[in-house]
Amino acid sequence: MSTAGGSGADTDVGDSSRVAISTDDSDDPYLWLEDLDGPQAATWVRERNAETVAALTAGPQFAARQAEIRQVLDADDRIPYPAWRGDGFYYDLWRDAAHPRGLWRRTTLDQYRRPEPEWDVLLDLDALAEREGENWVWGGVATLPPQHRRCLVRLSRGGADAVVVREYDLVDRTFVDGGFTVAEAKTDVCWIDADHIWIGTDLGPGSLTDSGYPRVVRRWRRGTPLTEADIVYEASTTDIGAYGWRDLTPGFERDFVTRTVDFYRSESYLLTGAGERIRIPVPKDADWDVHREWLLVRPRTPWQVGDRTHPAGGLLAIRFTGFLAGDRDFDVLFEPDDRTSLSGYTWTRNHLILTTLTDVRSRLELLTPDEGGWRREPLPGVPVDQESCVVETDPDRDDAYLIASEGFLQPATLRLGRVGGGVETLKRAPAFFDPDGLAVRQFFATSADGTRVPYFVVGDPAAPAGPTLLHGYGGFEVSLTPGYDGIVGRGWLAHGGTYVVANIRGGGEYGPRWHRAALRADRIRAFEDFAAVATDLVSRGITTPAMLGIEGGSNGGLLMGVMLTRHPALVGAVVANVPLLDMRRYHRLLAGASWMAEYGDPDVAEDWAFLRDYSPYHNVRSPERYPPVLFVTSTRDDRVHPGHARKMTARLREHGHDVSYYENVEGGHGAAANNEQRAFIEALSLEFLWRRLAPSPDGLPRQPLRPHEQTSVPGGRARG
Repeated sequence: MSTAGGSGADTDVGDSSRVAISTDDSDDPYLWLEDLDGPQAATWVRERNAETVAALTAGPQFAARQAEIRQVLDADDRIPYPAWRGDGFYYDLWRDAAHPRGLWRRTTLDQYRRPEPEWDVLLDLDALAEREGENWVWGGVATLPPQHRRCLVRLSRGGADAVVVREYDLVDRTFVDGGFTVAEAKTDVCWIDADHIWIGTDLGPGSLTDSGYPRVVRRWRRGTPLTEADIVYEASTTDIGAYGWRDLTPGFERDFVTRTVDFYRSESYLLTGAGERIRIPVPKDADWDVHREWLLVRPRTPWQVGDRTHPAGGLLAIRFTGFLAGDRDFDVLFEPDDRTSLSGYTWTRNHLILTTLTDVRSRLELLTPDEGGWRREPLPGVPVDQESCVVETDPDRDDAYLIASEGFLQPATLRLGRVGGGVETLKRAPAFFDPDGLAVRQFFATSADGTRVPYFVVGDPAAPAGPTLLHGYGGFEVSLTPGYDGIVGRGWLAHGGTYVVANIRGGGEYGPRWHRAALRADRIRAFEDFAAVATDLVSRGITTPAMLGIEGGSNGGLLMGVMLTRHPALVGAVVANVPLLDMRRYHRLLAGASWMAEYGDPDVAEDWAFLRDYSPYHNVRSPERYPPVLFVTSTRDDRVHPGHARKMTARLREHGHDVSYYENVEGGHGAAANNEQRAFIEALSLEFLWRRLAPSPDGLPRQPLRPHEQTSVPGGRARG
């Protein structure tokens, strides 16, 4: 688990030039659309949904698209990616047409090797939902080692971030009578032992931060009221939150508590048996991790230690007890350069696997500590021509690892390796479209300030300019790496479209520096990067502005809103999913306050000046000719409030622009709670894009399906 701490520069220094302003909402005519379930807002949503559904779903073409996508999502031969929990079983949550909510199940390695394993079903969510009259969506589970009999199951109503927590027995296959149970909230829980858990949850006034997350950490003993659980730590209401957790590694059991100051800064403490709190003295903005005797630190900004400065984005190792005692003689495991960044790291029991990116292409390396330092070598079983990632390890048990390798045109292959042993192929994902004639190319666009911005183009390199879909995100140090997407392949590439992924600043493709280049007042750089990619695509003859569609979600939805209002002439159609659009009020809606380190504080005049400059909701103009736009959101999204998309739609309609809107009643921040809903929303987006961008709504002739997928669809047309 990665948290953060503090350095010698821990003090937050105020800036007297930053003058707080009052937020006056009297000039917002659509504030009423933030009333989540208000009668007037609900009527407005129903009307907009009806308009969009009537316009985009009529006729057999939509039904064909939806059926194609549903087959991708429900395919029986897709890889059931497993989780390891330390007991030798392969765990999985499986959804398909017969089990839309999912089966939580497990099997053995011998069974998993088979084409059709025998699975032991632990919990049937569809049966549970029907029995209890609840719309349960799986939210995850934590089992208690070493027996892994008891577990804390997280169940979400409709896919929201808020969950109900209930203790479950894997032997009896029942929820534990009188066991740990927590009402619906954005709850943090972690096992301590069979009779105690760490918990932070909503217990009424004063228990949450301004961001809506728990600020009080409690140690709860079985059989006692939660309200009487011992309070171990309290964060400020202006922090994002606080949580407690236990390292359950046998022989290295230890407890920690973390206060999250903002999205990138935290401070953490080791809790002793005597009740002391020992500060983990790393920089507040650094990520850190403990494994057995080791401490790893990844600074997000340069860290001065003695006479040496460790660069942002590097990785350092030191023995944990020695570090707490004052030792600062780190082993440097990774240092970034202009082209290479650290994407992540994963422990096995005795080894460390590093994943790095060089110009957004992955490499996996195995590091082993020994008397002379850290020995390094390539990780066995990793193909050089595909993107690979570590799916799972079992660091308390052994040195086995699961890796998945795939590409834009190559379905995933799952391999099982063991350090010092062999590597075997366990599963291969199905192909959902024919890659013949398609290629993956990487180009670099030049942004407004001269920065080279990489992007991938997937399609027919010999094709004339045609319909192209450009995807971007650009925020929170999230990297967009090559991967196989059956929905994009089946619904876009197989119809003759070209697909593009832009690796703009704000992401993590080149480490913390790439992210920090687009923080706060510099956010404009991410938008300029995306516009540069759009322009470069046209310059290369890959597409034209009229045939270029763009798509993004959440922070990527903000990107879409900015492109719509700042660069409307560059694109022909826009799809924004669960978008962030009102930068004046985002920090007052749901989890928005937790993102102020990324965007800025609208209540501070200096910050509002640059936020106002690009806030999509505040930059809609009547004289401008905007490309048509589709907004998709969810009533149950308790992360990015659907009011963003609602209000933006209303304002665009007011100014006479072409805008479509669809709000799913459930689904949370993913906008869909099951495969049926996801297939509908994906088909809606593709239908919208093809109608706006293609010479004909169907695009080019579709590729044939796999033989067993030649099925009929409503309307009497056969797919294929």
